[in-house]
Amino acid sequence: MKKIRESRRDFIKKSALAATAFSIVPRFVLGGKGFLAPSDHLTKGIIGVGGMGRNHIPYEGTKVVAICDVDTRHINIALEKLGGGEGVKTFGDYRDLIQLPEVDIVHIATPPHWHGIMAVDAARAGKDIWCEKPMTHTIGEGKKVMEAVRQYGNIFRLNTWFRFQSNFYGMGTPVQPIKKLVASGLLGWPLTVTVGKHTGFDWKFYWVGKENLKPEPVPDELDYDFWLGPAPYKPYNTHRVHSTFRGYWDYDGGGLADMGQHYLDPVQYFLGKDNESPVKVEIDAPQQHPDAVGTWRKIVYTYADGCKIVLDGEGKINNVPYIQGPKGKLYPGFRSDIPDLNAKLSEFPEPPEQVVNFSDAVRNRSKFALNEENGHRSCTLINMALVGLRLGRSVLHFDSEKQLFLNDETANRYIDPPMRAPWSL
Repeated sequence: MKKIRESRRDFIKKSALAATAFSIVPRFVLGGKGFLAPSDHLTKGIIGVGGMGRNHIPYEGTKVVAICDVDTRHINIALEKLGGGEGVKTFGDYRDLIQLPEVDIVHIATPPHWHGIMAVDAARAGKDIWCEKPMTHTIGEGKKVMEAVRQYGNIFRLNTWFRFQSNFYGMGTPVQPIKKLVASGLLGWPLTVTVGKHTGFDWKFYWVGKENLKPEPVPDELDYDFWLGPAPYKPYNTHRVHSTFRGYWDYDGGGLADMGQHYLDPVQYFLGKDNESPVKVEIDAPQQHPDAVGTWRKIVYTYADGCKIVLDGEGKINNVPYIQGPKGKLYPGFRSDIPDLNAKLSEFPEPPEQVVNFSDAVRNRSKFALNEENGHRSCTLINMALVGLRLGRSVLHFDSEKQLFLNDETANRYIDPPMRAPWSL
């Protein structure tokens, strides 16, 4: 395993040279040597081969040719899952992996505090990107990922899928019929969407951190300094890393960050809010610890047009519709108080088709259904609430266009917080 051995300046310089050599265009687009026929596999490099990275080793139309992790134990387990890993290159520094000319797609499956840096670096290196949720750890990082993908022409996928496939948790239906109902106007406008246990959504409050962690020896197999990366230095403790990292502000945001995009990205989609953010977030929660993420009771988002998204953290909101408008209500199981709903809906058009196969999106250079733009907006839903939680704010007002908090400089510092040297965006 390799330690950090080159400065950030050297890496950027190397990436710039690669860009001038047309590495910003995937090899199968260029034709000639290295051209991929439609029947061939796209090649994939995975950064972070803990549980999530290993779970997504197989994906239709792709072949893993490189893996990276700062824990040699993870590398060895992943190689076993790859049948011994013959021909698979291994790295401890993701910057080596993303410079491989034979890699088409970079899959980022690290803790979220790494997502922004790695996505921008992968975009600059000419790779298409598959990123786990939450998309980024801060609002500012999301904006920079969008800018990089736009500049270098990459295809980006955020890995939550409910806006385009699978039954949506306790609703008992895919999202498309809900999208069609909302677009029909039969419920009226504005709408209030209530997300909680009564509709099958569990916020996983077991992802809370532990206070006053005691320092422990760093395991030999782990490069802990690289694991921390841009996060502030904190002494190693087993609970701070790997499967329990979600409980600490420096790396994630508890159950809200873990499940938020799964639950809220489809809401953003069927409300037609892919190009805007709420103008206000209200938070009811206990005082949070500065290091360890805690729980919350209720979060309410309000859009400029009056639409609201209500998050029920305590599970105390019962017998309320999933969606309520001035003309009608929708309950789990696609039940409604609108008479002859299905017959009425049959008169309206289906939602527009989306590109939902990532391999096809890469081959055809088509924007994926959940991409860097709408993914950033649904991640902003999560991150704006996390800022309020950390600061103990009951209300935050937000400029959807500028993506800044209004009249709250302390909150705005969390949009682009400083990173630990030598890391930066």
